[in-house]
Amino acid sequence: MALFHYKTQEDNMTVEYLLKDKWQGGKKTVHLMRMAKSVLDSNGEPVDDWRLPLAKGTELVFTFPDAASTYIADEQVELTVLFEDEHILAAVKPAGMTTHPDGPRDKGTLMNAVMAYVKNNGGDYAEHIHRLDKGTSGVVLVAKHPIAKALFDRMIENNDISRKYTAEVDGYLKRPKGSIRLPIGKDRHHPAKRIVSMSGQAAVTNFRLIERKEETSIVEADLETGRTHQIRVHLSHIGYPVTGDTLYDGSETEDGHYRLTATALSFIHPFTEEQTLIEMKNI
Repeated sequence: MALFHYKTQEDNMTVEYLLKDKWQGGKKTVHLMRMAKSVLDSNGEPVDDWRLPLAKGTELVFTFPDAASTYIADEQVELTVLFEDEHILAAVKPAGMTTHPDGPRDKGTLMNAVMAYVKNNGGDYAEHIHRLDKGTSGVVLVAKHPIAKALFDRMIENNDISRKYTAEVDGYLKRPKGSIRLPIGKDRHHPAKRIVSMSGQAAVTNFRLIERKEETSIVEADLETGRTHQIRVHLSHIGYPVTGDTLYDGSETEDGHYRLTATALSFIHPFTEEQTLIEMKNI
């Protein structure tokens, strides 16, 4: 069962306000929770009147008895967890691994490993909030209950989650920093590829130089939008493809992986209202 605990943060909050207005949990989810009497008080008793004003500091337990994800639990995949609370966890996806399976019987992906971890800790629900390309390594955020999924999905859409990446690119990058504001669309000649296209979706990538090497440069990039292959397309378009990213004209690497890592996520946590930073360090 998925669940989380919450203390009301001001007087006169109601359960209905929390679920429908503050967290915007979605009509279907809220309806199912009401029917299942899924909101409990500190004694484990159902809260029947969702419009009853509650005193500040009232303890509530929100449960999701029927919420279960369908990923096959795969304990053969090693998992590194960077952050976890009752609402989310952040795990590291290695380069060469897909974020989630393409079919119900697929295994070997990050979400299969996350599902095994969640089940071993008594849970049944885990849904990724965003994805990384198969060749990109780094931090992936996962929701542990449906309300968190709805909230963090909306935060991604509204660009309320800052995402930082580190890339090694071919060439000697001269500019110390910059912004690439070019729309990205599908390449009609290559179904797996994206291109800069004036008819595409708006895309903004900010970057700064970290280090220059003999034949490559290290840059840090952050996204104002989240288009498919955005960093890879933008950096290649300005003449500095990600090293190893042969799809976008990058040089080959010995291991066949390209050098792009999602290194950090930061956001105001919607449940604790605290500034939260999740980053990879020495992994």
